Amino acid sequence: MTFVKATPYARKIAKQYHIDLSAVTPTGPDGAIVERDVIAAKEGRMKTREVPVTPLALRIAEKLHVDLTGVRGTGIGGKIGKEDVLAAAGRKEAVLMPGELSQAMNGMRRAIAAEMTEASKIPTVTVTTKVDVTALTELRLRHNERTEVKYSVNDLVLMACAKALDKNRKLLSSYAGDSIIYKTDINLGVAVSLDEGVLVPVIRDADTLSMDELAARAHELARRARSRRISPDECEGATFTVSNMGMFGVEAFTPILHLPNSAILGVCSIYDGCAVRDGVALVRKLMHICLTFDHRVLDGADAAKFNLSVREYLENPESLIAAS
Repeated sequence: MTFVKATPYARKIAKQYHIDLSAVTPTGPDGAIVERDVIAAKEGRMKTREVPVTPLALRIAEKLHVDLTGVRGTGIGGKIGKEDVLAAAGRKEAVLMPGELSQAMNGMRRAIAAEMTEASKIPTVTVTTKVDVTALTELRLRHNERTEVKYSVNDLVLMACAKALDKNRKLLSSYAGDSIIYKTDINLGVAVSLDEGVLVPVIRDADTLSMDELAARAHELARRARSRRISPDECEGATFTVSNMGMFGVEAFTPILHLPNSAILGVCSIYDGCAVRDGVALVRKLMHICLTFDHRVLDGADAAKFNLSVREYLENPESLIAAS
């Protein structure tokens, strides 16, 4: 590269306005470009060439020697961003700035990234329903005090889903190009969070299990998933998925489909809220359930009916506990 003699301030404003110093006529001492020369070059240019750029994109452009005058910005107002500069440089890999680290993804993270990228292409909608779980939490505590098999809230949600899916079997489906595959088995995928990602072990034929059997199976699968002692076969074949973020205090979220399922239920935290009963405002235990569904296969009414069915079971939990 040919060195261009210029004052530090002239260089600074040239960078700000993306002016090529080699094209500027110098008028400073010893043939140096000074501030007035850059300003003159700026005012002599077409206004459309003064394109805004993010500070990070500017630093990367300097590092990769990219002339920003020919770069098309894809940001708001045509602003040039990091990806625009990398594209202009023919680079896809990340350019590390001082203090940044690059760490290769492990196998699990790569698999999750690939699945989430594929799932993000699907037109989805999320339907959220509020559930009064006051009776459920009270009945669960009473049950756990007197029996060996302890139920978590998630266990009861899984049983409610199994029963609701039996009444709303359209949700047991998968998109297959110009056709829809309807499944017959209620196999519940249960998302289990690990430090390096998420595993989704499957409770097969959940609708045939008693409450005790379902809870025991869910606890066993989660324990073995967290200790990395679960087989790949045990994480295949889900026809519906449940993802619980309640333990993290999440009150609402949009779960992403676990392919090839056409629906996934997000379970949120229980909180104290106000509910009106017979005209009287009461403090109740409330929770949101969030169903994301594939809109190519299902419609909003299908999702709403399923959520209402789950709510009916959770708000009247005697049928769930009795299932033990």
